[in-house]
Amino acid sequence: MSDLSRTATASLLLATIALAQMAVSAEAQQFIPDITISSTVPAINGDVNPYGVAFVPSNFPKGGAISPGDILVSNFNNASGIQGTGTTIIQLAPNVVTPPMQASAFFTSKLIGLTTALGVLERGFVVVGNLPNSGTSTSPVLGPGSLQFIDRNGTLLVPGVASPLIDGPWDLTIDDDQVHPTVYVSNVHVQSVTPQGVTLQGTVVRLNLTLSSNSVTLSKATVIASGYTTVTDPTAFVLAPTGLAHDRETDILYVASTADNAIFTVPGASTRSSPPTPSTGILIAMGGQLRGPLALVLAPNGDLVTSNGDAVNPDPTHPSEIVELTKNGKFVGQFNVDPAPGGAFGIGVSMIGGGDTARLAVVDDNTNNLMVINQNVQNVQ
Repeated sequence: MSDLSRTATASLLLATIALAQMAVSAEAQQFIPDITISSTVPAINGDVNPYGVAFVPSNFPKGGAISPGDILVSNFNNASGIQGTGTTIIQLAPNVVTPPMQASAFFTSKLIGLTTALGVLERGFVVVGNLPNSGTSTSPVLGPGSLQFIDRNGTLLVPGVASPLIDGPWDLTIDDDQVHPTVYVSNVHVQSVTPQGVTLQGTVVRLNLTLSSNSVTLSKATVIASGYTTVTDPTAFVLAPTGLAHDRETDILYVASTADNAIFTVPGASTRSSPPTPSTGILIAMGGQLRGPLALVLAPNGDLVTSNGDAVNPDPTHPSEIVELTKNGKFVGQFNVDPAPGGAFGIGVSMIGGGDTARLAVVDDNTNNLMVINQNVQNVQ
């Protein structure tokens, strides 16, 4: 074979290899989104109306009933649909579809009305709030509620953590460091005496905790924000401060206040000893694409992600939406989880696959489902 023939053959071989690699790459590049939708209705009692969403962190102790990567969801209604009477936390595997009435219950509470105040502590505990309803769905009668701490096997810790400042825990966020985590809790049952009578107001309380392998101790409780509008509602049960997201780098706590249709910032959240001026914090977003913001999380790209409950400023052409905003309150994008209003509520975010993939989990209250969406982190930065 001549040198020219050898050169031509080598060039053809290299071209063939390159084309093959391109074909493999094209074949491996998935077009369809990675989405899993599972029912949140448990087999044990048929609870509905999923509220809170929480991921079990990657460093969570093994050997319990729940494992790193699992997703927990708290139910607010019982099987009859009466608000403030649900009792179950269900557990889901993110890549497994769970049919209706087959979700596994991680914990069944003796206290009713499990709220969006659901979180997982890295030391091996789950925390959940409740807001009981002693009335009906259309005429709710709110009780004070409490926070319950549960071990990794689904056993309630007795005694739990109690403070008079915890009054109607509606949502929470955790700043975790294993032994001394900080939990921020939004409260909706705080009574305020005014010339017009006794009314409700929303507050945010910081809980400084101390953990051992089998106990949770409250070191200090502090009200760090207050004065959020709080009203009962026959459809949404209560409109009040809900979602919380803490930025550790800036020590700013973001607060989604549903009735105010706004998002506020509370500076110095981890150190302050009293509410700021104004007591709600600094307003960064109001109205616009907000329609009664509920849950709130920080996305991997640093933006805020909230869910619209549609009880305030509703828009029938934009129902049940998940909305993304910058930390300055500028609108970025949105998508809806249901064609009818009132479906969006709890949100969870986690990084998986060695930090290459962001996992977003959102509930749909209307269908009692959890949608899990995986997105390559390069697409969200």
